[in-house]
Amino acid sequence: MTARTLNRPLPVARRIAAAILAGFVVAVVTHVTVVLVFFSVNGATAANIPAISDYFTETSLVLLVLVAVAALLGLLRRWAIAAVVGLVASILAALVGTTLGVLQSGAAWTPDAFVFIASSLIATNLLYLVVATVATATVGVCVWFAVASLPGRAKALVRMPSARLAEGQVTHIDRVAVDEELADTQWEAYVAALEAEGFETVEVGLSEDHPDSVFVEDAIVVFGGTAVITSPGAESRRGETDALRPLARKLGYTVREIEQPGTLDGGDVLKVGTTVYVGRGGRTNAEGIAQLRAIVAPLGYTVVAVPVTKVLHLKSAVTALPDGTVVGFAKQVDNPAVFDHFLALPEPGAAVVVLSEDSVLMAASVPKSVALIESLGYRVVTVDVSEFEKLEGCVTCLSVRLR
Repeated sequence: MTARTLNRPLPVARRIAAAILAGFVVAVVTHVTVVLVFFSVNGATAANIPAISDYFTETSLVLLVLVAVAALLGLLRRWAIAAVVGLVASILAALVGTTLGVLQSGAAWTPDAFVFIASSLIATNLLYLVVATVATATVGVCVWFAVASLPGRAKALVRMPSARLAEGQVTHIDRVAVDEELADTQWEAYVAALEAEGFETVEVGLSEDHPDSVFVEDAIVVFGGTAVITSPGAESRRGETDALRPLARKLGYTVREIEQPGTLDGGDVLKVGTTVYVGRGGRTNAEGIAQLRAIVAPLGYTVVAVPVTKVLHLKSAVTALPDGTVVGFAKQVDNPAVFDHFLALPEPGAAVVVLSEDSVLMAASVPKSVALIESLGYRVVTVDVSEFEKLEGCVTCLSVRLR
């Protein structure tokens, strides 16, 4: 049996369910096996089974609790550790169970009683210890991972627009008036589109003091079970990350951070499999890229830095289809050759958000690009994000998909 890992954080409810079921199955398998072996080896009759079962009942209940607690602490993720857990848990369970049996029998609490309880570990309870150890390392581990690995509803972080949205920064385009009421309506439609596609949306707390906070993608980047809290390149945006730290921990992520003088915007991070393209531009600096590389390299990701000079963020220029093809408007891409597979789109701002293996989300403002992506066999969901495009935003900026 090889070690197994989960590439995503486990929700608390799922973790508890997996732990309880693992403990229950280990206890039942151990109890039934030991009772049947005692029944067979000792030549007992069917009438003796209840008595044999009663003898091990307290022990099995304690074993259930101990294995469940160990599973909850993450100790059933590797079979070797699980075997140790099974042995220790069964010894403790056998001692407790035998002690309760002695107390229930009314026997005097004498040194001989202590000797009897201790010696039971190499006598009556020896088989129980062996079976429990094997059961924990095999069926216990399998049940834990079976429940923990069940597909769950994907989540997406979103953040309601600030009342000061119109004050948001622009760098590569001219400022035009933003219709904040229309922006609110478009944001609600964007959230509804994600939910219609099966995502459970998780709202990050509203931040009225940060006009650009609706672009939640810039504040956090997720790599499997690790959430990297960014260090926004615009000083006015640095407070946007405050609400993300506790939320990421609540969702079960290991939290790492990019620290000053490093800067990194999530919009500059494009993940394609285990390759992470990071835009070096106006919002992300070399120190930020170096810190990100140090964080994600041990997780199995390779960081590739690419220049960004023509747009605000890397993902303002390029995004990726579910099959890993990088797509974008060639005139806004500094060096398309840096990507293994690049497909030019006919319009700027034609970003894609991956919804599933065969569907993507795109802006309604790029119909020619939508048609091209559809011609490749993808189902395209379109949303109107025109008010956010006035602030150099796109469909990727408004959410962080968690899988």
